[in-house]
Amino acid sequence: MLVTRNGAVRFLVDLLARRPGLVSLAAVSGALWMLPTAVLPLIVGRAVDEGIRAGDTGALLRWALVVLLLGLVQMLAATAVNWASHTLWIHGTADAQRFVLEQVIRLGGALPREVKAGEVVTMGASDVFKIGELFENLGRAVGSLLAFAGGSALVLWISPPLGLVVLIGVPLAVLGIGPLLGPLQRREQVQRDELGELGAQAADIVSGLRILRGIGGERRFFARFAETGQRVRRAGVATGRVDAWLGGAEVLLPGLVTVLVTWLGARMALAGSITVGELVTFYGVSAFLVIPVRTATETAYAFAAARIAAGRATALARVEVDPAPPARPVPLPEGPLGLVDEEVEVPAGQLVVIDAGDRGEAVAERLAGSAVAGGVRLADVDPDERHRRVLLAHNQDLLFAGDVRDGIALGERVGFDTAIRAADASDVLAALPPDGLLDERARLLSGGQRQRLLLARALSADADVLVLDDPTSAVDAHTESRIAERVRALRAGRTTVVLSQSPLWSAVADRHLVLADQ
Repeated sequence: MLVTRNGAVRFLVDLLARRPGLVSLAAVSGALWMLPTAVLPLIVGRAVDEGIRAGDTGALLRWALVVLLLGLVQMLAATAVNWASHTLWIHGTADAQRFVLEQVIRLGGALPREVKAGEVVTMGASDVFKIGELFENLGRAVGSLLAFAGGSALVLWISPPLGLVVLIGVPLAVLGIGPLLGPLQRREQVQRDELGELGAQAADIVSGLRILRGIGGERRFFARFAETGQRVRRAGVATGRVDAWLGGAEVLLPGLVTVLVTWLGARMALAGSITVGELVTFYGVSAFLVIPVRTATETAYAFAAARIAAGRATALARVEVDPAPPARPVPLPEGPLGLVDEEVEVPAGQLVVIDAGDRGEAVAERLAGSAVAGGVRLADVDPDERHRRVLLAHNQDLLFAGDVRDGIALGERVGFDTAIRAADASDVLAALPPDGLLDERARLLSGGQRQRLLLARALSADADVLVLDDPTSAVDAHTESRIAERVRALRAGRTTVVLSQSPLWSAVADRHLVLADQ
């Protein structure tokens, strides 16, 4: 999934626009933090000329007092910029993480079909922090820019020739660093892609560890994971190599400018064109300008990484839900809803069992997504209303880790205990630890136990239309018989569709349909 550069940048700007006060505080405090350092060489130079060389103790003390005041301003500004930058990092990271989570929730069941699990994990565990790091650099970047402008104005005021050397030399030094940013960004992208693949493999291995052990596939998948890990390592080394060159260049190139300015300033001081104090000012300012250049480089690097991360997030936002939300949603009528599509007609308020053979899952998806309910095409209904009133439950859906009551009780009209009894899952609760907590994906439960908890969760939602895809395929016949009877009693008056070939469901159905194979 790729995204245009403008889309990623717009995403970053939109996130920043949510915190205008913090952004302003970071910029102002960053400027107040850096400007005293830019002005300090001028103060020291004046102290040398007017205090030390002239032997004027009063002038020396006055300039020393100015240095003290600048130090106080810088101390207060440093406190403010650190607080603002760290707070921006927190908000930037949290806002990006919330955005990714909103897209995951929006996509729902379509997510696994469109995006790799490792990709989503990497977004939430790595990419969002890249965006936060860019926001954290904002105050220092603005302060460095203003400090560079102030330092350049100082040297121009004292000596236009030396000022031009600084104004031309420092930007050239920055431009000299620029060619390294492109390869760095490309290698960052490669490393990011490999890391996403590694995360996807890790998620697959964790979720299928029991199966791998059962078929003896652990060594094979470990070898694949190790190979991918080596690719991530090689990509990281390649990125680090360019990063090292970048770090050397950001010291060397501005350092050459400092050497040139110092050499020219010393010759001018010997010729009497400038004073000793002005030479001190030139040296101090030229040495200081290395800091803005380094900060600008760090910000450029942070921007490149954040743009990649923002591109991933905006690409996730462009993934469409299937079916896509209608432009003009049509509300469903109140009361029980019947379903009609090209193969099936389900009267409102009845329990209908459909034997669709191998097409059961596809038929269930169609009935819950594109059929006509109460005279309205479900594709024309707002997704939130459709999901609330027409619920599709697969027998292989996921159970979330945590308290079993929180994960099962989805509605108020059907209580937890009622749903558990209808699904004949009381013994499943008894088998859980005393704290009633499910582990990740309820891996410690058997297939039949998981199916019964999934059924209880679906029943607790008390949807107007409930479509169950083979809900009892992993339970024994006696349990299935009890479940069918109890579901019929609980769902009386509401529309229920069960995709199943079991005669135990057919025995309690109002209608039993057999669809021909296609």
